[in-house]
Amino acid sequence: MDTAPQTELPRIAVITGSTRPGRRTDQVAVWVHRRATDHLHGRAEVVTVDLADQDLPLLDEPLPAAFGEYRHPHTRRWAELVGAFDGFVFVVPEYNHSMPAAVKNAIDYLYAEWNDKAAGFVSFGIHGGVRAAEHLRLVLAETKTACVRTTVALNLFADFDVPDIRQRGTFAPAEHHEPALLRMLDEVVEWSTALRTIRAGRAS
Repeated sequence: MDTAPQTELPRIAVITGSTRPGRRTDQVAVWVHRRATDHLHGRAEVVTVDLADQDLPLLDEPLPAAFGEYRHPHTRRWAELVGAFDGFVFVVPEYNHSMPAAVKNAIDYLYAEWNDKAAGFVSFGIHGGVRAAEHLRLVLAETKTACVRTTVALNLFADFDVPDIRQRGTFAPAEHHEPALLRMLDEVVEWSTALRTIRAGRAS
């Protein structure tokens, strides 16, 4: 269900894609949200959506999401939240060559709410989190989500001050990441705006 008002600015969700205690993802999401709010002022509304706040258990719907028959209150709440956005920026660490399980689980709960919307990625890890972002592309393609080309890939050691790897450390991105982030945000807003027309035509 798409509940986004078509007459207002496109709404972009910055999805904090980790639920692990002691995560670093929230620091990166704050950076993305601040830069996006400044850069997209007057062009889009930017909201942070933290998966840790959504209370989604391991997928427990009896029917595949494509049926759109959501039985559980937590699924319906999640569907309403996602349905209200036109585009997404997923902030994800790389776990074992892929995205965190919480992200895949959150995507799998829904189908129509992701359709014909845009997504961009900010990933991080020892190798920039690029494998997490590429796996996300494959998964989101199946939900008819248009993934933009530009990706921000942050290095766990070069872009974080982490004296002790067992601690969170402090996010300190290199300057060269900001132009890529702004370019990716522009792409997400442009595609989100264009895809609204497709969704409006489908609903009419």
